[in-house]
Amino acid sequence: MERPGRLNGMRHIAFTMPNLEECEHFYTEIMGMELLRRAHKDLVYLTCGNDNLSLGRSDLPASGVQSMDHFGFIVDSKAELELWFQYLQSKAVTMLDQPHDHGDGARSFHITDPAGNVIQPIYHPEISGQRFSKP
Repeated sequence: MERPGRLNGMRHIAFTMPNLEECEHFYTEIMGMELLRRAHKDLVYLTCGNDNLSLGRSDLPASGVQSMDHFGFIVDSKAELELWFQYLQSKAVTMLDQPHDHGDGARSFHITDPAGNVIQPIYHPEISGQRFSKP
């Protein structure tokens, strides 16, 4: 059987964390995502419009929590990336580095959410500015 065609990027990611309400506030009030659906008191779905972020309450002990390096949010220009950097600093978000250029023309920086997940706001010339609409 052949592969059915090219995938259209990562549009869903799911996290579990013990501080669900604090993380929901971070992603909606600071990062600007919208509440898509509250499945129940321990699970919410958020969106930027063309994606789906699942936040679930974790009851696992610290040693049982999954590990992930980072995930990224695309921005449309280097100027917009700088505005996000300044905005996130003003909100006292934990900054891990400053905007820096990559060898492929991309530019990014890294922050953490209240659960310690690393987020990379990134301008990437090959994918920034693309808009996706609902089918």
